[in-house]
Amino acid sequence: MNIEKLELLREALPYIQKFKGKTFVVKFSGKVTEDKENLRSLAEELALLHQVGIRVCVIHGGGKQLTELAQKLGVVQTVIEGRRVTDDDTLDLAKMIFRGKINTEILSALRHRGIDSVGLSGVDGGVIKAVKRPPREVVVDRTTGVTESVDFGHVGDVVSVDVRLIELLLADGYLPVISSLAADDEGKVFNINADTIASEIAVALKAEKLVLLSDVNGIYLDEKDESTKLSRLTAAEAREMIASGRATGGMIAKLQNLIDVTERGIGSAHVIGGSQRNALLAEVFTDEGTGTMVVAD
Repeated sequence: MNIEKLELLREALPYIQKFKGKTFVVKFSGKVTEDKENLRSLAEELALLHQVGIRVCVIHGGGKQLTELAQKLGVVQTVIEGRRVTDDDTLDLAKMIFRGKINTEILSALRHRGIDSVGLSGVDGGVIKAVKRPPREVVVDRTTGVTESVDFGHVGDVVSVDVRLIELLLADGYLPVISSLAADDEGKVFNINADTIASEIAVALKAEKLVLLSDVNGIYLDEKDESTKLSRLTAAEAREMIASGRATGGMIAKLQNLIDVTERGIGSAHVIGGSQRNALLAEVFTDEGTGTMVVAD
């Protein structure tokens, strides 16, 4: 008899009781979904959450797969300051990859685990109302500080969220899987940042947790030193890290996003490694966790 496994079940019990009936929003990055074995493993973890009574809503992007398809088809991609310009051809590819390939593959993996899931985008049921992002001033020469106005094409910003359809599905035992596309009132479709959609839907659902599955296993003071990983922070501590300069580079944007959702009512926000087996279960059902958790002050 494996006593250690039984002890893990005992450790998980109070968390299962605490979170039963609560809503978790889990965001997949494109890198997380590209490996079939990894996706199947994540589907098992989501299935376990679902089976113990946690209401799960999945949001996904797919930037990596979009870039790969564009290269195969010879569609030139323009990325400025880390942001993709979504022209007509790129938007067509985004519809194919996000709402088609990736969404269907996630649904298939969940179906394999006996979970009734439903694929959506922000366009379905008017879940996400968006507007075209206006041109932005972007630094084109860091030496001189010269800026240029850039039109990012069919990239949108979220105006409002209507989660009635998602609530209906969750209440009836379905697991919604939502791709990062949205539309305006005229039906014009936009490519939306998946982290943004996940955050807005989590707030609208009054979710207990927002979990961002990333290509890194949390937030680090030094990305090259695993011993500097931050396990648990309050929003105030995270703000202090940014103000003091301890947070640098991409860590700043991640922390700001986590701070924002906790201040808007989310119980806790997490960044965990999406390719690490059982990372989601460990973060939810164990005292130690595995990634970085930010809670309200």
